[in-house]
Amino acid sequence: MSAPAPHEADIADLSFAVTGARPLEHAAVPTLAFRLAVTRTGGGPVRSVSLTTDVRIAVERRRYREEERLALARLFGQPEQWATGMRPLTWARLTTVLPPFDDTTAVDLPVPCTRECELAVTAYFEAVRDADVPLDFLFSGTVFHTDATGRLRTSQISWARDCSYRLPAAQWHALTGRYFGGLSWLRVSQDTHALLGAYRARHALTDWDETVRTLLEGATR
Repeated sequence: MSAPAPHEADIADLSFAVTGARPLEHAAVPTLAFRLAVTRTGGGPVRSVSLTTDVRIAVERRRYREEERLALARLFGQPEQWATGMRPLTWARLTTVLPPFDDTTAVDLPVPCTRECELAVTAYFEAVRDADVPLDFLFSGTVFHTDATGRLRTSQISWARDCSYRLPAAQWHALTGRYFGGLSWLRVSQDTHALLGAYRARHALTDWDETVRTLLEGATR
């Protein structure tokens, strides 16, 4: 005999809110920890949550100055194309296991930051330096909870459950600057790296920064 269908009151429902962001201390790579508050709004006490979070930059929800629009052209095209070419940028996809709770709980969502130039998120933050960056947090996953009779049940997190947060761009720059000391990473092929190395040795240049700068200065003469 099949088990009875769960009553609507037995279906777990959660709401989410990001309440702040801070640098994650002693992390091997620069990481922002977003504080996520989770509230049970339906169903019985929660025994566990397998939570997946997509973090996206909602680029269309912000105004841009002229110099920012120029810097963002490689991501979205010219400003007159933004109405059709501007799309949210995916920053991270995280998997988190939440411990048991009755009504509310809070966890950190660790989001790594990088200055790798080829990444769209890095290019966006390099263009936007002194204002807030609008973020969307989209949630999915499974809630393990008990019903009115104490039996363990599972419910899926609704796709409608999401929240937003405005991150000061200066916070990202301060964190990555502390780790990388004002340096950015440029990815090149092994062949290009070998050519740069030969040029550096031939001209007795002290480091890679001087090597690239010398090449650029020569190209503009």
